[in-house]
Amino acid sequence: MFIIIISIIVLLLIIIGSASLYFYHVAIASADKAFLDGNPDLAAGSDVGQPLEDTSAWWTEQAFEDWSITSGDGLQLHAYYLEAKQPTDRTVILAHGYSGLPEQMSGYTKMYRDVLGYNVLLPDARGHGKSEGKYIGFGWPERKDYVKWINKVIEHTGNDSQIVLHGVSMGGATVMMTSGENLPPNVKAIVEDCGYTSVTDELSYQLKRMYHLPSFPIVQITSLLTKIRAGYTFNEASALDQIKKSKTPILFIHGDSDLFVPSEMVYTLYENGPKDKKLFVVPGAGHGKARRVDPVGYDREVTQFIGNYVKYI
Repeated sequence: MFIIIISIIVLLLIIIGSASLYFYHVAIASADKAFLDGNPDLAAGSDVGQPLEDTSAWWTEQAFEDWSITSGDGLQLHAYYLEAKQPTDRTVILAHGYSGLPEQMSGYTKMYRDVLGYNVLLPDARGHGKSEGKYIGFGWPERKDYVKWINKVIEHTGNDSQIVLHGVSMGGATVMMTSGENLPPNVKAIVEDCGYTSVTDELSYQLKRMYHLPSFPIVQITSLLTKIRAGYTFNEASALDQIKKSKTPILFIHGDSDLFVPSEMVYTLYENGPKDKKLFVVPGAGHGKARRVDPVGYDREVTQFIGNYVKYI
């Protein structure tokens, strides 16, 4: 009987270890994320009567500069920089989502540059696009990368630089995690759109929703594996903990039909956010679809919020 029990325990450990290794390669390792293709949770809110303008052609016509920095752990990171039509000290740094690319932020780029008159910087997150990296940090190591991008903008534009951070999905989590760092006063406002409270919360939710599995102990073992391979744990990668330290005004945006990052998270984030903050929830919008469902309201809320903190001279 003792041998049978030991054998069962060993078998369970092998199964859990294999599941954690699989989960690491699927979620953390920088690789093709085909599992997202056709995910109905990402399609929710796509069917709207007035779709957004197609800005893909506009994107290809822009004269982007290639910028680069070296991360604290030695990675060469890339970004696209687009100057405003008129000289300005206002710059927005846009953060794309999980497995995304800067060109998927073309609509936001055009709005900030052509309507609001901002310079725009669009980093490739580590492990994405032209940036080096063998893993995805879900915003945690990226927060230090963004501090470097902020400093590079100040170096380029001058000490009077006024900077806005705006991120969607993982990008939303990235800018929230960045908000808890010791930022220069040049960072005037942050817009986070459908970011998650923490990596533990999001991966636990997805493990249950996509695989119908309990989070324990797979998330915990995968977190340990991530610490060994990528240098961070899921518990420390918390946007919630970071915004509690933030002194930068934050606009929290979410769709109330978001099934990928549940909308409940935004209320927790908002309640724990800095003194200067605002909440904008879009009815009927799925994950990352807030601007698609209500483009007028979205741009109005963003413009009014950042306008409270950025000077237009």
